[in-house]
Amino acid sequence: MKRRRLIKGLIGLGAVGGIGYWQLSKHWDGFLQNPCKQGLPQAIKDTTLWQTIWQDIDPSKVIDSHVHTIGLGDANSGIWVNPNMQSWLHPIQQAQFKFYMNAACIENPEHADSEYISRLLSLHYDLPRGFKSMLLAFDYHHNEKGQAVKDLSTFYVPNDYPASIAKKHPEYFEWVASIHPYRTDAIDALEKAKAQGAVGVKWLPPAQNMDPLSAKCTAFYQKMAQLDLALICHAGTEKAVQGSDTQELGNPLRLRRALDNGVKVVVAHCATLGENQDLDKASRPMTDSFELFKRLMDEYSDNLYGELSATLQINRAPEKLRFLLENTDWHSRLVNGSDYPLPAVMPLISIKSLIRNDLLDVKWQQDLNLLRQYNGLAFDFAVKRLLQSNGNSFSAPVFETYNVFK
Repeated sequence: MKRRRLIKGLIGLGAVGGIGYWQLSKHWDGFLQNPCKQGLPQAIKDTTLWQTIWQDIDPSKVIDSHVHTIGLGDANSGIWVNPNMQSWLHPIQQAQFKFYMNAACIENPEHADSEYISRLLSLHYDLPRGFKSMLLAFDYHHNEKGQAVKDLSTFYVPNDYPASIAKKHPEYFEWVASIHPYRTDAIDALEKAKAQGAVGVKWLPPAQNMDPLSAKCTAFYQKMAQLDLALICHAGTEKAVQGSDTQELGNPLRLRRALDNGVKVVVAHCATLGENQDLDKASRPMTDSFELFKRLMDEYSDNLYGELSATLQINRAPEKLRFLLENTDWHSRLVNGSDYPLPAVMPLISIKSLIRNDLLDVKWQQDLNLLRQYNGLAFDFAVKRLLQSNGNSFSAPVFETYNVFK
């Protein structure tokens, strides 16, 4: 019964979407919670798998573009988490919170900030020297007047916090600001973030309530282009962060204003989940978000990129992952990101399912399931390095993306 309650709770994680717990058996690799083992054994580093995933890769050019900054604000970080996330009155959000905490290997909530950073550092110690992660800030939900609305926000990570971590550990981290474009101080905040070493700006429009197509964003985009800051923007349906009913703000086509203003745009998850209105048709029919993203990729070859975070998760259609693998013309414009700590929410990525869909060789199954118990960052990287479809795999430039941001 305890396991059933936990699995039902997992359904509350947006990353799982509409998958029912009775269906998990065909995806489940046997892990429910992250065991948080530490210190990658030499036996794993001696495997063919470990040697294969680093073959022809220059770690100094590898950067994970999507790593969340997790905490509870206990170390004067300024992080804020909506109380609903820890309330029995909101069981789905509470279930999300518990799985995130376990994935992040936070055992003592009173020391959540420091435990999470310690865990991240230990994961990087396992990886070849030069491998970096980009730590994301996260701004509040704002209304049309540019005022923060805490009640509609799930969490908040101020820019200063990931900036300070990256400054303290520059060998392991870069950082990405999050600035709502409707804020009256948005331009000033953008200039400050650049001065602090930010390499981009992170938006999650459905949760933060910004319309990327709005004219309110034009000046912000022009300043971003001037400062050479990339926009890492979620597109498609958003499930992992609760917000008001604003899913249409995640429409990939709404990014055209940013692209037309010369901003380098990185579309998180390649818009591989959900539907949005086709804004190019008078009737605006609901259309697969991935199809809209593909249209954008055809239109903007100079400054549009797709990001691979979450594409491995069990609620994403394997056909979309297959397309990304086989469409090798895109590979120079694909950027690897893990969405960590989500890869450490153990049931979200199914090795069994990837094998069943002929995207992964069964010979890697045992070693991958061992690796995931120690290092979620390395696990996510390894799976993507080992994916294949009709003889195609993700080439080194998909992972050596330091030049996209620096």
